[in-house]
Amino acid sequence: MRTRAPGRAGTASEGFVAALLGDGGDIPWAARVPARFEATLAALPAPVRAAVRGGVAAVDAYARVRTGRPLAALSAGERESVVAELGRRPPLVPLLDLLKVPVLLAAATERAAPAPAPEPPKDPPLTCVPAAHWPARSRADAVVVGSGAGGAVAARVLARAGLEVVVVEEGEHHPTSSFAGRAPLERFTDLYRDGGASAAFGNPPLLLPVGRAVGGTTVVNSGTCYRTPPHVQARWSGRFGFAPADELGVRLDEAEALLRVAVQPLDVLGANGRLALAGAARLGWRAGPLRRNAPGCAGSCQCVVGCPTGAKQSVQLSVLPDACAAGARIVTGARVRRILADRDRPGLPRAAGVRVERPGGGAFEILSPLVVVAAGALHTPGLLRRSGLGGHPRLGSNLSVHPATSVAGRFEEPVRSSTGVLQSVGVEELHDRGILLEATASPPGMSSFVLPGLGRALRRELEDADRLAVLGAMIADRPSGRVTGRDRALVRYALHPRDGRRLLTAVRAMGQVLFAAGAQEVLTGVPRAPRARDQRELDELLTRVTSRQLHLSAFHPTGTAAGGADPEWAPVDGVGRLRGVHGVLVADGSVLPSCPEVNPQLSIMAVASAVAHAHLA
Repeated sequence: MRTRAPGRAGTASEGFVAALLGDGGDIPWAARVPARFEATLAALPAPVRAAVRGGVAAVDAYARVRTGRPLAALSAGERESVVAELGRRPPLVPLLDLLKVPVLLAAATERAAPAPAPEPPKDPPLTCVPAAHWPARSRADAVVVGSGAGGAVAARVLARAGLEVVVVEEGEHHPTSSFAGRAPLERFTDLYRDGGASAAFGNPPLLLPVGRAVGGTTVVNSGTCYRTPPHVQARWSGRFGFAPADELGVRLDEAEALLRVAVQPLDVLGANGRLALAGAARLGWRAGPLRRNAPGCAGSCQCVVGCPTGAKQSVQLSVLPDACAAGARIVTGARVRRILADRDRPGLPRAAGVRVERPGGGAFEILSPLVVVAAGALHTPGLLRRSGLGGHPRLGSNLSVHPATSVAGRFEEPVRSSTGVLQSVGVEELHDRGILLEATASPPGMSSFVLPGLGRALRRELEDADRLAVLGAMIADRPSGRVTGRDRALVRYALHPRDGRRLLTAVRAMGQVLFAAGAQEVLTGVPRAPRARDQRELDELLTRVTSRQLHLSAFHPTGTAAGGADPEWAPVDGVGRLRGVHGVLVADGSVLPSCPEVNPQLSIMAVASAVAHAHLA
């Protein structure tokens, strides 16, 4: 049993972690959790960090009122009694579940045995220059803002056409060698904007993680590569007058070839995916291994924190090397403050380049007659507003985010979801109703699914997590959000009632798949109704649950600078040109006019290619 150093009082974090995990000093790995918890908080935005600390302080204050002592000074039994009392107060249950998230992240990280570090491959060469070393003024034929799926493809097309291209990326370059040997949680806080805590505010709030690195969110996505469904292509072309469907098909073919997309082989699928296939087969539902951009995948289950083997063909491994081979350069750690525009000549203003902030202070300018904005659907609107180019009334509106939730099934035999493909199988039986199920097993503690219980009950759940198989669902939503702000994106999203009903339908469907595969029980993620032991119990439980009681997250933001033929509706025209200015293109997820209904990397790449080729034509 652990003992505290004489004379040292435990911190509020130590007491809180011990209370949540039912730790009486008898768990060796638990001693490391408070420090990991504090390190995780340090990577979060100040408002989120303050909210978590406030919640911890409130629980500690409650302990003082009930016992006269802080949590850290109580015995394990006394702490258990305090958290049990709080857990019996219905208004506090959702708050406690939110506070559990960073603790579970830290606990799962410390409990997991370190994965063997693979021999890192040598990445294809990139021409990266840190912002601190870029000259005060330079010139280029084109500046691309952002190096994710859209920016990388636009840079490649333009550079291969002979233009001198500079890509400006706010994040840093993280080579594959930097992933091996580091805990997934450490990489998570490095590779995501705001330490992974970006959120959309609304009822309910939605966690909305996006990447920030050379390669953008492609560095941290699942590697799933769905083609834009034909009916979505037809809608974009016919209803919105954007991206002709025949050209988009050609660009999708190109993107698949660049990323070496193929159906994931069964030999590395993992038990999580095999159970999803078995459950779907017993139901007679359409399902199969997903198409992914990961030739030679070793089943590391770490796609969302940077593939440690280099198998996943994120754009910094597959697209940007081609752009750099054609002469493009990438400025890293550089935030574009504004797009420069020449307003002296008659008519519309013309792009003249960008003004860029250095991380340590100061700025530089890159002069160029063409600026391609690919900062992502959450940050493109703010950049345009800061630049005086955000006057269109619908800029920032029309936000789609693929609302998502997860459930887990407990099986008799170990599943060990952390081995195998992270996102392995698609269950498409309900896809024509806007519901896509995907077998998704994240690194320890990183699933959007939250284990039930408090104290020793939560610790037992954590210790038994190897027997859980996790399914996730995402909803093809009605655009229900808006991004405001200039310097910092403020995301608001109101879940549409139809999409809320779809989420509940998705939970029921995921339960059906898991029970059909042999699950002993299904964990719902709903704090007040956390488990069901058969389908009848799950169906009855869902009659008492609203979508706002689910643990929800969101992914794949799109639509905030929508392209289309109607100048009153679309800030961007049908070939990607920002209205109201010459020489500014938009080539990221923000330009998609409606929800793509699938994981959008291929859609964004195809659209960016179409936009860049239209400019060159």
